[in-house]
Amino acid sequence: MPMLIDILTAFAVVVAVGLLFGILLALFIRFFGVEEDEKAKNIRAALPGINCGACGYKGCNDYAEALAKGLAKPNLCIPGADDTARELSEILGVEVEEPHDVVAFVHCNGVCDATFDKSLYDGIASCKARAMIYGGPKSCTYGCLGCGDCARVCISHAISVENGVARVDTARCVGCGMCAKECPKHIISMIPQETATVVYCSSKDKGADARKACKNACIGCKKCEKVCPEQAIAVKDNCAVIDYTKCTGCGVCTEGCPTGCLKKVHFPDLPEGFSLS
Repeated sequence: MPMLIDILTAFAVVVAVGLLFGILLALFIRFFGVEEDEKAKNIRAALPGINCGACGYKGCNDYAEALAKGLAKPNLCIPGADDTARELSEILGVEVEEPHDVVAFVHCNGVCDATFDKSLYDGIASCKARAMIYGGPKSCTYGCLGCGDCARVCISHAISVENGVARVDTARCVGCGMCAKECPKHIISMIPQETATVVYCSSKDKGADARKACKNACIGCKKCEKVCPEQAIAVKDNCAVIDYTKCTGCGVCTEGCPTGCLKKVHFPDLPEGFSLS
């Protein structure tokens, strides 16, 4: 019996101490706690919550905090597009600025009949895993490895692997940039949606070596560079690179490309009513 009384007494003391600390904590929060800014709360609710980092911040919370403090523009949320930019502008009471629309593009055309396997890979189906073994089994060490790591992180299911190479359905791409971050070869870039000409290659090999590894490779011949009327294209590290701020989409460079790695393109807008959910 005395032991039972001791146990009950100890239990009562623990409960009393817990209640006391609970009351003290509630009082502390009540008098010293910082109330959440209503504006910041509304801003956070307006963001899609993808935490992709396309806005330049670590995630939606950091971007919302910067907006609430007046340190960021309300048109930086690429996945949210026009609707989010408009809603954020209304919350902040500023003029609406259209977001800079971008889409993902895979700079590779090393399809199955243009390349070959230089070694046999027998492991997990992951581009990162493949790239760790001598750059991967494909003949071109700069090309797409075709395991679809980018497709698995795509929030809008806009990427698929076709004929050994990842391809982006730009009618579904929301421009979050997560695929570009995931690619171990760094051959996916975010380019302006109004882009009219692209380079389907990322090889840094010299012309002869690039062509041996892939029939569709850029050989760095500089023909495109010489004919571009806007000086919007230049060969850097043996591969053509386009300055999208200068390119007018005239298509002159594509006409003279000996390997066809320069192509004209059209990236349509997201279909009306498109949703990530």
